[in-house]
Amino acid sequence: MFQKHLFLFLIFISSISFSQEQETRVVKNQLYKDSLQPQSLHRYHIETDSAQFLFGRVNQLSVDVKLRIKDPKGKLLAEIDGPAAGPEIFSIYTSEKGNYVIEVIPFEEANGHYTFQLTKMEPIAATKEGKIDQLMMQYDNQDTPGAEVLVMKDGEILFKKAYGMANLSYNIPFKTNSVTNIGSTSKQFTAFAINLLAQQGKLSLDDNINKYFPEFPEFANPVSIRNLLSHTSGYRELLNTLSMTGRDLTSSLDRKMMLRLIENQPELQDEPGTAFNYNNTGYTILAALVNRITGQTFPEWMKEHVFNPLGMDHTVVRAHSQQVIENRTAGYTIGDKGDYIESQDMDGSMGAGGIYTTLDDLAQWIRNFLTHELGGEAIYKEMTTPFILKNGEALTYGQGLHIGSFRGQKIIEHGGADKAHRSMLMYFPDMDAAVITQSNNSGFKSEMAYKVAAIYFEDSFEAAEVPPTPIKNSEDKFVYDPAKFEALMGSYAMVEAPDFVLSFFREDDQLLTQATGQQKLELEPVSDSTFQVEKVNARLTFHLKEDGTAESLTLHQNGDHLARKLQEETEPVDLNQFTGRYFSEEIETVYTVKLKEGELFLFNYQLGKDVKLSAANQDIFKAGFPFSKIEFQRDDVGNITGFFGSNGRTRNVFFEKMKN
Repeated sequence: MFQKHLFLFLIFISSISFSQEQETRVVKNQLYKDSLQPQSLHRYHIETDSAQFLFGRVNQLSVDVKLRIKDPKGKLLAEIDGPAAGPEIFSIYTSEKGNYVIEVIPFEEANGHYTFQLTKMEPIAATKEGKIDQLMMQYDNQDTPGAEVLVMKDGEILFKKAYGMANLSYNIPFKTNSVTNIGSTSKQFTAFAINLLAQQGKLSLDDNINKYFPEFPEFANPVSIRNLLSHTSGYRELLNTLSMTGRDLTSSLDRKMMLRLIENQPELQDEPGTAFNYNNTGYTILAALVNRITGQTFPEWMKEHVFNPLGMDHTVVRAHSQQVIENRTAGYTIGDKGDYIESQDMDGSMGAGGIYTTLDDLAQWIRNFLTHELGGEAIYKEMTTPFILKNGEALTYGQGLHIGSFRGQKIIEHGGADKAHRSMLMYFPDMDAAVITQSNNSGFKSEMAYKVAAIYFEDSFEAAEVPPTPIKNSEDKFVYDPAKFEALMGSYAMVEAPDFVLSFFREDDQLLTQATGQQKLELEPVSDSTFQVEKVNARLTFHLKEDGTAESLTLHQNGDHLARKLQEETEPVDLNQFTGRYFSEEIETVYTVKLKEGELFLFNYQLGKDVKLSAANQDIFKAGFPFSKIEFQRDDVGNITGFFGSNGRTRNVFFEKMKN
């Protein structure tokens, strides 16, 4: 009974029609040029048989569009809302004969020009190889960053193929022997190295890290090597902390400076072993630990003791972003105009990332999961055993690897995401089967690996009633930081029904929404901007600005419905009291808080731009990147003494107010 009363405004919202509706019967390969106005709805009708594969693109020339795909019965099959410019790719696998509809609508109330083209309409492939080719079609172009796929079973390679381009500037194709950045997939190799050193008696996983890094602060509760391996150390996320300095993370980063940030951390965010906080800090320390114990650089030691023994002849640790690597892929992101922009790797990432390798080399690594020729079975078990928190809760993370299940099969995996490269390595131990996907396209999704697995090993999996969902705590397959939600909290009024308001708030790490006169409901993050409301089969997309805040959202439930954020009513506050210069001894950085046209802004010379502060309550402000929250502190008589700045997995970095 309760669900019938949820989001009642849809009863009359559903009667609202678009002001400009247009119908088009699609002819394959014909290019349709058109323009959208606010409230436009363009429908493209495709008449087709069952068991067909349809593929095409909508090129966003000067308007950000959203696509909705519907089957012949009008059932919504998919909603697509990718980059704000460039191509929106669509693909449809038809299950029945009839008229399929692709609706093109402007994002929010945008207007401008676009093109539509259906480029493929063919039977769904009969072979597994053909199905993967169809799955990867959007990357199989001479003007697109590429991707590659490998499938293994019982140590043998069943499928290996590359698509698209490794380098767009020099027109170099992506090949299966291309050397590519695997990002955080590197963490399992670092964990393996530490376990090898433990096996050799050169360290113990339960050693206090201060034994090897006496310059690090000693805390009441010591941090062990095991804590670093399992992301339970309590250290701040190094990259989030570094971004607070205003530093561009793609600029050259000195590892000594990165370790100095760790030295300067005055206290742990959590007691070691009590909370999982996925971050790169621990693995940065572990790479430095290899150097301190062995006297060799991390890249040298890994080459000699891991890569060479396993026959991984084309694998290297990239020590810095200027290092030349033969046959490597360049990484690409989508620019503001919809074109591809070459992107630099994050510097100084070795240990947490930084490995460049090939499909064949990774196949050698996976074979060792079963044979244990290097390291023995004990190390494999150590890395694939979930860490147990002090409260008895078992994580879905071991050491450099996630442990979970997919459609009834145990799965061990880790994804990687540098600035532009993407990677996924998954292993099904009970089947001795594996899937690897790699890409130099920042838009590549790790879910592709799951789809490949479903194609090749369908008979070994339980039936899928819903699309595969990410393993909890998996970095690449979406883990949401609840702290980011603070920038979105507040009340949003529906444009079509201004008296109907959706409110968003947090209770600890639980994300909640409550509609006018209705019960609060839990939100399930799908991305940084999109949340599922499972109980009422609805979805919400916040229209994120560059600073991580939002002034509007779209409710997807029986259509798309725009809501705008209401200005919060707060007691008048003298904003001048917050202005001044603030210094963080921890990150050796100064920010100026200034008042401009009645609003507060943060400024830092390295950042080079103003960051707007929006009041959440008297002394707490929501902030854009590189912060999510600023909480001012007062002394006993009410004077501002400083503020705590938080950003995702880094919390409460203190900035002291400087005297004039």
